[in-house]
Amino acid sequence: MYYYKRLRDLREDHDLTQKQVAELIKTTQQVYSEYEKGIREIPLFKMIILAKYYNVSMDYLTDLTDEKRNLI
Repeated sequence: MYYYKRLRDLREDHDLTQKQVAELIKTTQQVYSEYEKGIREIPLFKMIILAKYYNVSMDYLTDLTDEKRNLI
């Protein structure tokens, strides 16, 4: 689970709070914070929501690549 840093970086790049992202994926700020810290694994369907929201590939979001490819 190394993607957690990417979650935080994307959130900060978009000037969002943890609470705002948590609301987007229908969870609490506390649970989202645990995703960012790598304490809890984020469900796949929530990762898909974030990939669409940030307009990045799942490979980028999950730290499999450093290339930000926009979704089409």
